Parts: sequence; C-alpha cells; structure tokens
Amino acid sequence: MRRTTLVLATTIACALAGSPLIAKPAKPKSHPEAEAQTLELSKQLIALRTVNGPGNQTDQALGVVKGALVAAGWKDSEVEIVPFKQTAYLIATWPGSDPSLKPLVISGHMDVVEAKPSDWTRDPFTPVVEDGILYGRGASDMKFDAAMATSALIELRRSGYKPKRTIIIQFSGDEETTMETGAIIAERLKGAELVINIDGGGGTYDEATAKPLYWTWQGAEKTYSDFQIEVTNPGGHSSAPRQENAITELSVALERIGTYHFKPELSPLTKAYFEKAAQFEPDAKLAAAMRAFAANPEDEAAIAVLRANPAYVGKIGTTCVATMVNGGHALNALPQRATANINCRIFPGHKPADIMAELQSVANVPQAKFTDVTEGSVATDASPMRPDFTGAVNKAMSAAYPGVPVFPSQASGASDSMWYRHVGVPSYGASPTFSKDSEDFSHGLNERVRLSNIAPGINYYLVLLTELSK
Repeated sequence: MRRTTLVLATTIACALAGSPLIAKPAKPKSHPEAEAQTLELSKQLIALRTVNGPGNQTDQALGVVKGALVAAGWKDSEVEIVPFKQTAYLIATWPGSDPSLKPLVISGHMDVVEAKPSDWTRDPFTPVVEDGILYGRGASDMKFDAAMATSALIELRRSGYKPKRTIIIQFSGDEETTMETGAIIAERLKGAELVINIDGGGGTYDEATAKPLYWTWQGAEKTYSDFQIEVTNPGGHSSAPRQENAITELSVALERIGTYHFKPELSPLTKAYFEKAAQFEPDAKLAAAMRAFAANPEDEAAIAVLRANPAYVGKIGTTCVATMVNGGHALNALPQRATANINCRIFPGHKPADIMAELQSVANVPQAKFTDVTEGSVATDASPMRPDFTGAVNKAMSAAYPGVPVFPSQASGASDSMWYRHVGVPSYGASPTFSKDSEDFSHGLNERVRLSNIAPGINYYLVLLTELSK
C-alpha cells in the first residue's frame, strides 16, 4: 500500500516561497551504474504481472531481484525465495562483520493490485517512459522503490563498504491482499534491530514546479478493523407489520454510530507532526487549531476546526464509518435479517475489541449483534521516535534534498510494518520517492513515478543504510 502523504493545503507552495527552509538543492552525487540499474530493474519488474490469482508472476519478479543481487556478489544461499500458496517471498542477507548486532531490515512487497489493460491509456504491464515519467502498474506502489533500494544496496557493496551490522532486504508477495507472507517474514526476522519500510513515507512535489516541498516518514499506522452489525427478526408478511423490524433497528444503531465521535488524542509522533506542520499551513485558523491541539488535545475549539477538515479528522483519533448495508429478502416481506459493515481506523494504542465494545454501547440496540470480521490486520502501537533512526533519516534527506522540510507522520492504511510492530520490532515508513498529489495513482489508472527521483533516492539510501549499519 502506498504512502499516505501529509495533506497540507495546496497553497503550501506560496507559504514556503522564499523561505530559507527551501534552499536550492545541490546537485546529487552521480552514481550512473545504480541509476541505470534502477530504471532497468523497474522496467523488468513492471513487465511481470505480480497479481494475486492464476498466472501470478511474483516468483519470477523476485527471481529478477535475486539475479541482480547474486551478480553483485551475494551468495546464492544468501538470497532465499520461498514459494507460498500462489505467491512467494524473498529474504536476502548481507552479513555484517559483527554477528552480535541485530540486523537492519529493508522491507517492501512485490505484488500489485489488479489492472485491466482495457481501462488504461497504456498497457499496465508494459513499462513506458514519457517526458521523464515511468508508467505502469507498480510504478509507485512499489516496484520502482524496490528497484531503487536494490540498486542502492548493490552500489553500496560495489563501493567497497563493509557493514558492521547485517543488512537484510526482503519483499513479501501478498501485501495487497491477504498479507500472509508479511506476517511470516516478520516472524522470521523478529530479532531485527529496526525496519526501514520502503512502502511508506515519501515526499510531495509542488504542483506547478515539480520541486520538492516536504518529506514525511511514518512511525505509526492506524489499525484497520471491520465490524459487522447484524439484526435478525422472525419476519413475516409486509401487510401485517410488527413493531420489531430488523432494518429499522439497524438504522437506529447506524444513526447513533454515525453521529458519534471518539475521544481525540495525541501521541508523541502526532504531536510533533502538528507542531511542525502548523508552521507551513497557510490557513491561519487551521494552523492555530493545529498548534492548540498539539498543546492541549482537549481544546474543544481546536478539535471542532480539525474535525471539520477531511484532511485532519483522521489524524486526531479513531474514526469509524458505515461502509456497507444489506437487508431484507423480498419486496413484500418483513426483513428477517439486516446487516451493516462498520470500517474503523483505530488510533495506535487501542484494542479493536475495546473499540467494538464502545460502538455497541453507543448503538444501544440490544437486538444488534456485533462481530469482528477483520481479515489480515492486527493492532499495533507506534514505533518509538528513536534518535538513531531520526538522526540517520535527517542526514540522508539532507544529502539527497538539502533544505527540504522533514515531518513525522502516521499512516491511515496498513502495511507490512504492522507485522513487525506486532512482534516488537520498530518499523518506519521511509521511502525517498516524491510525487505530486495530482499524480498519485497508486491502485488506480495510469500509475506513474517521476524518474527525477532516482539520483537523489540513491544518495538517500547510501547515507541511510551506512548510518544504520556502520
């Protein structure tokens, strides 16, 4: 799943114009072999249809990565491809000189969501480069990132660097669907020191100039949960209505849930986000609310402003919304059953069972049965704001994009970071890839990524991986 960017107002460019924070970036150091390999690997990977189901070519895509690593000096035994059901996953190890140190993990996935060629302007599984932009399914989520991280790791080895800490790069094979391989990998690597998840975080380009505005790393993600509400009645003929009606009773529960707000809250990570992001918010009222909320999460006036803004309502606490309803079995019969799905994005630190119990209390319809029907998700707390990680990532971004503001953030969607946090390993979304908000077509039509990301991205990885493994 692709990163969730900080959604600042589109006029941020005006607010930052002339700011000393946006210095003219120095030209990144050139690494021609790594840059060329990034594009070539991206094309090879996009050309393989790594979609769940019949004809899944994830194992072949992982074979491309293994071939590149082995050609660069990894032993065949150090690059493991493991078949799993209709997919596969890869774990590649670069042993460090000090085996007592816990390994550094680079995490990503190789599968992509379905793409129908008839719907696209260009064939989704034929990589095309036009005007400095690479098109194809997986361009932004996340085969380009996989290719760039792999190429940077190879460049680091080519340069003669010898890591003190073991570096592991891994790609799961079903992150976009059941996420089973991500859980398997995390269990195998639960002794890791920390994880750099290149399927999270990232930067935003200015819409007009395509210059970098800001960059975010993700230290937490909200827990995805689905709760089913079910009401059953005996039913009967519609000409003889009864006081009990499954659809009516379900409607009462949904109305109460729809108007309910969970208690707003802060974590150290979101507090830092609001404090820093407020500096670049051009809407004075909104910026003031961000600062006030960071200072006092019980400030009702600030909460009202943030809750009214779709970009921020999900950042101040748990949200639950009805997403599906189904009821009745005939036009001329009383309903025997009515169901609804409530989709929740739960703020880190809460158990889904507790949120479901709170919803049940809010609904206050005794006939309504609540069931957790979530698949492929577990609740996790935020990763700590570790100085070694934040120092390394700030240094890496400074080398790649001098002067570009860096913010922490919290993702609203799920990624394989969830599985690592579940087994106690800190995981951070930290992709160096930038995009315009208007060009973010992850999971959608005509997915794309700008090739201007390659040179600075390679520099970013070279600094980050050195800092965390030396």
